[in-house]
Amino acid sequence: MHQDKSLKDLILKALEDIQAEDIRELDVADFSDITDFMIIATGRSDRHVRAVADSVMEDLLEQGIKPIGKEGFETAEWVLLDYGDVVTHIMRKETREFYDLESLWGEQVRELVKKTRENPLD
Repeated sequence: MHQDKSLKDLILKALEDIQAEDIRELDVADFSDITDFMIIATGRSDRHVRAVADSVMEDLLEQGIKPIGKEGFETAEWVLLDYGDVVTHIMRKETREFYDLESLWGEQVRELVKKTRENPLD
């Protein structure tokens, strides 16, 4: 199901080019029905978060790729770009620390989802 590798790589390159900070990619394909990859990055300020998101969208639009959805541009504390199999979260540092998506999608959650799928009545 990882036919979207080039899309993920385009997003990662766009984030690096605009100097997003602390870029992390999470392969969630085995335990998410929503997306295969989640990319999380930090912006230094609301303005930087918005600029990072705009840059990602511009770079992908040059390749003919439009987001399915986008949210958060009003406040720019947390902008979400939904490209289907790759969802990108760009957040201010404080917002990222508060919501801690990395832990939310961490190893313990992965194991719980896997176990539940294997033994749904346990």
